[in-house]
Amino acid sequence: METLEINQDLSQISTKEATVVAMSGGVDSSVAAAMMTQEHKNVIGITLKLYDEKKISKSKTCCAGSDILDAKRIASTINIPHYVLDYEAIFKANVIDPFIAEYEAGRTPIPCINCNEKVKFLDLIEFARKIGATSLVTGHYIKKLKTGDEWGLYIPADEDRDQSYFLFSLKYQDLDYLEFPLGNFKKNEIRNFAKNLELHLHDKVDSQDICFIPDGKYKDFIQKKSKSSTKGNIVDMNNNVLAEHDGIYNFTVGQRRGIGVSKENPVYVKEIDATNNRVIVAEKEYVKSSSIILERVNLLTKNDIDHIYVRVRSSGRLLKAKVSKLDNLYQVELDEPEIAVSPGQACVFYKGDENGTRLLGGGWIKSAS
Repeated sequence: METLEINQDLSQISTKEATVVAMSGGVDSSVAAAMMTQEHKNVIGITLKLYDEKKISKSKTCCAGSDILDAKRIASTINIPHYVLDYEAIFKANVIDPFIAEYEAGRTPIPCINCNEKVKFLDLIEFARKIGATSLVTGHYIKKLKTGDEWGLYIPADEDRDQSYFLFSLKYQDLDYLEFPLGNFKKNEIRNFAKNLELHLHDKVDSQDICFIPDGKYKDFIQKKSKSSTKGNIVDMNNNVLAEHDGIYNFTVGQRRGIGVSKENPVYVKEIDATNNRVIVAEKEYVKSSSIILERVNLLTKNDIDHIYVRVRSSGRLLKAKVSKLDNLYQVELDEPEIAVSPGQACVFYKGDENGTRLLGGGWIKSAS
């Protein structure tokens, strides 16, 4: 397996007018690469090595050891050069370590967005441009369409596979460089496409888990790595102690099951107080929020945003909202209160137009009330 170091001399693979395809080893990115060979003469496949293959090779997650081998096999099948970039240190620093730190701070992180923002797109775009490529292609389910004088990203044809929530942090200035060929297709069409091309992974199971936690047991993972695995109190809104917890990383705002508190009316996690190592619970009506403060907001349009729709979790519904700027922060006022708005998650902006539902950007939830 040919693995390149980040700072290695890349002149050996410089290809004029090349199209770079990010290949994770799954069916989606494999089909995206195959599609590009039908449109472009020079296509290069790139796969990121994010962790030790010996530890992850049996998992069903993206960018694992077996997935790298699948990507290399697909590249051979469609007759394109393929390279592996060693991003293990970058991935740990920008995804794994912040994931642990966020839980220790009583927040609920989304490592997939951090990975897209700080690894898969930031560094891959830099890499593609460095070798002289004209575009970077990925297998994400999202549409890219011209709207007025700017490019816009839209919810894809297969709304069940919509990945727009995880892509809000893409940079506006990079949109013209990125291509998303799967946006107009349904998942079953992509699998049929792969089967017709005799790609060996046409029926490969999609990755589901957090990629660096292959067994899906993220609480066990954090317990081994965290410095905050200390017992504390579970209290009500009046600070009455109801039970004891084994670590605040076991909880997220809005959680109802597994709290360890038995009351006549169900209680939910309202707040995680990392400073005092407390978990505060309340009945459902007290866990709803209508005002959200966002930090590190990223916009994917130059147009004004005010009355729009937002999504406060990846599987959540679109909520009517008004957005306003507050110095370096943004405030989102929901038309109707929403339950379980959790600090550390993303609040993503949308608006409908003649092309469909457009992704306008979003930000990270700092607080909600």
